[in-house]
Amino acid sequence: MQILTQDLREKLLANGRQQLPLRGTGGEIDFMPVVKLFTPDAGATWLLTEIDPEDPDIAFGLCDLGLGCPELGSVSLTELASVRGRLGLPVERDRHFRADKPLSAYAEEARRLGRLRV
Repeated sequence: MQILTQDLREKLLANGRQQLPLRGTGGEIDFMPVVKLFTPDAGATWLLTEIDPEDPDIAFGLCDLGLGCPELGSVSLTELASVRGRLGLPVERDRHFRADKPLSAYAEEARRLGRLRV
């Protein structure tokens, strides 16, 4: 399975284009996550909201590597495609995921719980 479909990639890039002029201003947009990625055999999860239009290999979102400290940050899509869990399974896309709140709400809950619960 592709990590990102063309439609998802376009949505993430569109969010990135909206965010670009706002970076560092304190007025950044709190997008709803567009896609949930996860390792079926390693406990890692990523909720991505945007792709950097200046570097389309870099996505932004909430990253939970299963170590008890989920954080907001950037991730390389190339690196995600190469990640394998304990059983050698690749990162998958949750095709049933539908965001019901903005990324900041997921991040706040994840920090409180020490893990991302989606």
